[in-house]
Amino acid sequence: MRSLSRRALLAVAALTVTAAAVPQTAIAASPAASTSPRVYEKAGPHKAVKATGGPAHTLYYPADIASDATEHPVLIWGNGTGATVDQYELLFTHLASWGYVVAAANTGQSGSGEEMLAGARHLIAENSREGSVFRGRIATGKIAAAGHSQGGGGAIAAGADPLVKTTLPIMPGPQGNVNKLHGPAFFVSGQADMVVPAFYVRGRFLACDQVPAVYGQLKGATHFLQGETRYRLIGAITAWLRYQLSGDQNAKSVFYGNGSGLDQDDDGWSASERNKKAV
Repeated sequence: MRSLSRRALLAVAALTVTAAAVPQTAIAASPAASTSPRVYEKAGPHKAVKATGGPAHTLYYPADIASDATEHPVLIWGNGTGATVDQYELLFTHLASWGYVVAAANTGQSGSGEEMLAGARHLIAENSREGSVFRGRIATGKIAAAGHSQGGGGAIAAGADPLVKTTLPIMPGPQGNVNKLHGPAFFVSGQADMVVPAFYVRGRFLACDQVPAVYGQLKGATHFLQGETRYRLIGAITAWLRYQLSGDQNAKSVFYGNGSGLDQDDDGWSASERNKKAV
């Protein structure tokens, strides 16, 4: 894949993209092969449960969470304008199968980020509540914020809160300030998106220069993630969470290093880019 970052270097001298270190001698070891994001499109080992999280949220989590002593990372989610949780359920059940707990805000107006943060606070409270299925099972220091369209903007707004470790704005609206993010961010655009154009999403990525940030453009994707594009997105989101919240080094290579998994996946991603802090 010829990434946008390499073209940008020719056009904008000020933009520097840092990849993995180039070996300085002929005998330096070759880097390990990158992992394809498609690996993470496969379902994880857990069955998923869907439940209400009070009147404001819908929860998805591993069915065996009560019998599993593991603390589970969290994703808080914001829907697109006027959209419902059910429209994104494929993603949420997939993440629950990988061991994540999802708190999706039951609203199509989540641009403030507060609706999403309320989901995180609900789970943190449940983590210490006697009798809760989540008691002692929530990794309260491993929370990600993600959303689509207006919810993507809401994820940026939520990502300014200290509760949020990493942010995934998907075709985000104008809400939130990317310069207030304090953890790594993965910006996703659609090549054929006419609602939130790819150049706009990339502009938000370029402005986010204070934290490690990665940009990916889904090949052929419209704003509504038609057909195969939604599965490509699900795989990439899962890989990002696996690295950022679970320390999976194979998942790291999907995004980082020379010839990352995104760079190599020409069928699924039409462009990818990293800022100078994403090493």
